[in-house]
Amino acid sequence: QVQLVESGGGLVQPGGSLTLSCAASERTVSAYAMGWFRQAPGKEREFVAAITWSTGTTRYADSVKGRFTISRNNAKLTVYLQMSSLEPEDTAVYYCARGTYSYTSSLANNYSYWGQGTQVTVSS
Repeated sequence: QVQLVESGGGLVQPGGSLTLSCAASERTVSAYAMGWFRQAPGKEREFVAAITWSTGTTRYADSVKGRFTISRNNAKLTVYLQMSSLEPEDTAVYYCARGTYSYTSSLANNYSYWGQGTQVTVSS
């Protein structure tokens, strides 16, 4: 069973930047898309960004377009989420997930495996 391990979360001031990493345990993930989701206290989990391993095709939520960048390193089996111009509204637990399909999706139901999450707090 594939394991996904997120890292890079922390406390950052508004306007600051942070990069999250998601390391996969096995190369079978390369046949599927990868996504980042987030969940704030009292709110439902929401889509942030997704990418395909093969072509690097990306998809973003409107709320993060122009501020967040998703990328991948195929050799390291690692997906990144570069976050800039962070706002207090970005505060949440961020989850990495492996898709059920090879194409990107914004639907959580289209992701089969999830990491444990990493906390991102944007506050002064």
